[in-house]
Amino acid sequence: MTLRNIAIIAHVDHGKTTLVDQMLKQSGTFRANQQVAERAMDSNDLERERGITILAKATSLMWVKDDVETRINIVDTPGHADFGGEVERILSMVDGVVLLVDAAEGPMPQTKFVTGKALALGLRPIVIVNKMDRPDARVHEVHEEIFDLFAALGADDKQLDFPMLYASGRAGWASREETTSGKDLTPLFELIIEHVPAPKAEARIDEPFSMLTTIIEADPFLGRILTGRIESGKLTAGRTVKALSRTGELIERGRISKILAFRGLTRVTLDEALAGDIVAIAGLTEASVADTICDPEVDEAIHATPIDPPTLAVTFQVNDSPLAGREGDKVQSRVIRDRLLREAEGNVAIKITESTEGDAYEVAGRGELQLGVLIETMRREGFEIAVSRPRVLYKTDEETGEKLEPIEEVQIDVDDAFTGIVIDTLNQRKAELLDMRPSGGGKTRMVMRVPSRGLIGYHGAFLTDTRGTGIMNRSFAGFGPYRGNIEGRRNGVLISTDSGEAVAYALNFLEERGVLFIDPGMKVYQGMIIGENARADDLDVNPMKSKQLTNIRTTSKDEAIRLTPPRRMTLEDAIAYVGDDELVEVTPKSIRLRKRALEPHLRKRRAKDNE
Repeated sequence: MTLRNIAIIAHVDHGKTTLVDQMLKQSGTFRANQQVAERAMDSNDLERERGITILAKATSLMWVKDDVETRINIVDTPGHADFGGEVERILSMVDGVVLLVDAAEGPMPQTKFVTGKALALGLRPIVIVNKMDRPDARVHEVHEEIFDLFAALGADDKQLDFPMLYASGRAGWASREETTSGKDLTPLFELIIEHVPAPKAEARIDEPFSMLTTIIEADPFLGRILTGRIESGKLTAGRTVKALSRTGELIERGRISKILAFRGLTRVTLDEALAGDIVAIAGLTEASVADTICDPEVDEAIHATPIDPPTLAVTFQVNDSPLAGREGDKVQSRVIRDRLLREAEGNVAIKITESTEGDAYEVAGRGELQLGVLIETMRREGFEIAVSRPRVLYKTDEETGEKLEPIEEVQIDVDDAFTGIVIDTLNQRKAELLDMRPSGGGKTRMVMRVPSRGLIGYHGAFLTDTRGTGIMNRSFAGFGPYRGNIEGRRNGVLISTDSGEAVAYALNFLEERGVLFIDPGMKVYQGMIIGENARADDLDVNPMKSKQLTNIRTTSKDEAIRLTPPRRMTLEDAIAYVGDDELVEVTPKSIRLRKRALEPHLRKRRAKDNE
């Protein structure tokens, strides 16, 4: 039996997980009558709701041709730049990559980000132009764009001579010829076996055992499960091993309690695993991602790819609002701290530090979406927390002492009519226009470099400016010189002066002051933000003022109060909306905005101190 290890990489929503579904079905991994969910690899609730892959996952299938069995280990990777930390680690345990590109959209920023990492490791990609059945497919232009992208990323001659396949992942076919219909995925399986080399580790089977950990997860029965590729030797259950850090220091010694291999969507227990295979092991308690698991006689750690540093940070603190503890059961700082440290163990792109404020922790990550997913996950687990506005993490140039800030590359597709307002808004956020060209169908494609802090909270304004038709994709480009002050939110907020339930009579008069965030009957408290002021300053209002009843009869009936529906904010919207003196209160059932200082005299004192 021969072995192949591949990763499937693509921009978000270009069809990676759907293609893996079809590969599993056509290789006979599922029974003919087995019920399998669509996008079976997206097992997480949040992944299913958002339609994106957040966690990298491994699977494997067996392909038999001419009585030769080949086991293909496949890693399905996230397509969003915020989860790039996962992708960088995964590429170190595969020998080839399948790059999936949409036949209409072409290579997008995230394609560029991950492909650059794969080419730098010397991997030779197989390119699949997916969704060939789209009516707006532009195959030749996409092929040229892929070639130009590879050349710009410094690919060598072997990498530039990449094989191409044309496919429709949903329909389950691939072809070496340019066509809009096909039979099955046989050409893809054949090309993987022909083009991707067998693991080099297979030749090192007689050496002492060693493997590099790339994925970590927790299991309630087995404890910590570490996934990686065996680089040398063989591993048997019950064997004594040790864990080395990236620098070669001893972390722990332990006994392997279980070896698990990926077979389709399930894990199978093995007695022995050989060099080159991707397996998961249980039994160790302290080893983490990028650590080397090896025989006791091995002293040298396997080289691990350094992960790009985090660019954004938010502060998590105990929820101390008057409504705290009513909806969630995990509210103590100790429980929040343990949960965050557990997250940092498995997610190397996240860094946790204790804040100078009491009962608060600073969580640094790759972007708003990654931090938003962590907060949403904790919220569903029953946590109540208060979260600050994201702030960017600056660096200092060691040679010149210049202040550097994270810069993102943004690719925007908008209707021609909206290009002016998008460029104008992003110019105010210190953007730099790199490229602008018509993309057909009355649309324009723009590529810009924008500071990360200029993009915080911009997505909502972008959708408003483009009437919901614009598409924006962003990826981390690197650190660049600080570009000066960027103006924040222009509008003030409406702040409740009292605690109780909001009354329709009061909200009816407050509508004239701005946009409301709450419904009648909703519980509010002093210092809670209940709306956006039409002017630039904050305004204290009373949403509980009711109509005073008198004993004087009037002929006019009370008018039925009709309120405009309030603005509903998602978690990401709320985090991007709040100012530096505000917090987002996140509970299992509610998302509320509030001031840090709930009482008016404390807010005035803070404002004076900041001046």
